[in-house]
Amino acid sequence: MMKKKMWLTLALTAVGLEIGAQRSPVWSPDNGDGTYTNPVLYADYSDPDVCAVGEDYYLTASSFNCTPGLPILHSRDLVNWRIIGHALPELQPQETFDRPAHGMGVWAPSIRFHADSLYIYWGDPDQGIFMVKAKEAAGPWSTPVCVVAGRGMIDPCPLWDDDGRCYLVNAWAASRAGFNSVLTVRELAADGTRAIGLPRIVFDGGQENHTAEGPKFYCRDGYYWILCPAGGVEQGWQLAMRALSPYGPYEWQRVMQQGQTDINGPHQGGWVHTAYGEDWFLHFNDRGAYGRVVYLQPVDWSSGWPVMGNKGEPYAHYRKPRSASQEIVNPQESDDFESGAMGLQWQWHANYKQEYGMPTAEGCYRLYTQRQEGSLWNAPNLLLQKTPAPRFIATAKVRFAAKGEGQWGGLLMMGRDYSMLAVARRGDTFCLEQHTCIGADEGGKERTTTLATLAPTARDTMPYAPAIFLDVYLRMSVNNGTCRFSYSTDGRRFHSVGEPFAMRQGKWIGAKLGFTAQSDGKERNRGWLDVDEIRILRK
Repeated sequence: MMKKKMWLTLALTAVGLEIGAQRSPVWSPDNGDGTYTNPVLYADYSDPDVCAVGEDYYLTASSFNCTPGLPILHSRDLVNWRIIGHALPELQPQETFDRPAHGMGVWAPSIRFHADSLYIYWGDPDQGIFMVKAKEAAGPWSTPVCVVAGRGMIDPCPLWDDDGRCYLVNAWAASRAGFNSVLTVRELAADGTRAIGLPRIVFDGGQENHTAEGPKFYCRDGYYWILCPAGGVEQGWQLAMRALSPYGPYEWQRVMQQGQTDINGPHQGGWVHTAYGEDWFLHFNDRGAYGRVVYLQPVDWSSGWPVMGNKGEPYAHYRKPRSASQEIVNPQESDDFESGAMGLQWQWHANYKQEYGMPTAEGCYRLYTQRQEGSLWNAPNLLLQKTPAPRFIATAKVRFAAKGEGQWGGLLMMGRDYSMLAVARRGDTFCLEQHTCIGADEGGKERTTTLATLAPTARDTMPYAPAIFLDVYLRMSVNNGTCRFSYSTDGRRFHSVGEPFAMRQGKWIGAKLGFTAQSDGKERNRGWLDVDEIRILRK
């Protein structure tokens, strides 16, 4: 424990941080002078939506097959965000989501405040539209309710009208329904738990606004408004449409597009009216391997339409929204596991099971080896977080305990392609290895390269299934989509090893970094990887 604290102090002193500080050393959009630099979240918060509760703002985003799902972020100024919880501990049905069901699960949620409660609606394209609610954003959240059952429905958003009636707009996935570019509206019961009306097509994007999706429903100035993207993730634009009835007919305008900027899309998001009378729009921008990061744009309603950004083109820099808050804070990245709980930045690739791992009384997170079947694309026991910036260094202090031949664990960059710096037991010693798989999503085979041989730093003296141990520091350096590995036995001198790896996104999610522990044999006596801490620092 003393060694842990010494290493932590040295690492944080080197960048001028304090233990527990939540300002990111690798990406903080607040410039400290009343302005901000986009993106406000340089992490994969795909399909973000936001709502205001007084001077507090709450954001959620797609989580697909990752659990816990439906991350909840809080801000006081729309620029500085921290993770405060998740609304969905696990996914159902278990027979589907106890294994990685890539690209399935939670698609494009909306978050709304109504009748003193927060509501989140999302579409599972294989099951239907679901809802959870809570009195407090940090939870507890209710058990999911299936509001509308069926295939193909995605991107739902409710609207409670002034007369108490509730309407729901949603888009459709061609991969399940056989059609898309269509938005439909139906009436829900006043409590938002079930449909009481049939769907009606209110917009068909056709060729002019193909791939219309991600609608958000609002009322303003006597009109019903639907804001949605069209044209596709990388080449599309933002639409605004208005009508005097929730069922239309709707007239529409394009209110933001890439134009002369380098900000592609700009894609799906949500509008918020602040307590200070200002209007803002959060949307995502596709960054390839880094996923879909979140931008903030001002909204000008003076023309009667919501013109976003700089006369319809997205800003890269702008003044901050008015706010009473002066706090600069960013989503959690580093973790020392001292609290006895997993940090809120972590997710699994499937529903969590206790045998995957647990925190320890010594301030570590222990991952037990699981038998690897094929590539890691099929492994549920991947403990991962989003990449936080285009350039960073992630350094992990770990102890690997091997009970038998062919057990390994280490530091991973995961996506459709992946690469891992692993410590593996080979005979009575350890090998440092690079495990890389290209085209994991298409059945690609993992390739293993031995990089170094390392003697155990400790051995069990027990007679039954004795373990050998290795204490080591594993590091990945990320620079504009390229990942390089290094290691150290003392935390000071690092040795570069292995081949550079080109990061690649997962299915609908960005590449993610973290840990796993695996085995190529039967798991009668599991080994384990104790992660003492991981630090995300400037490159």
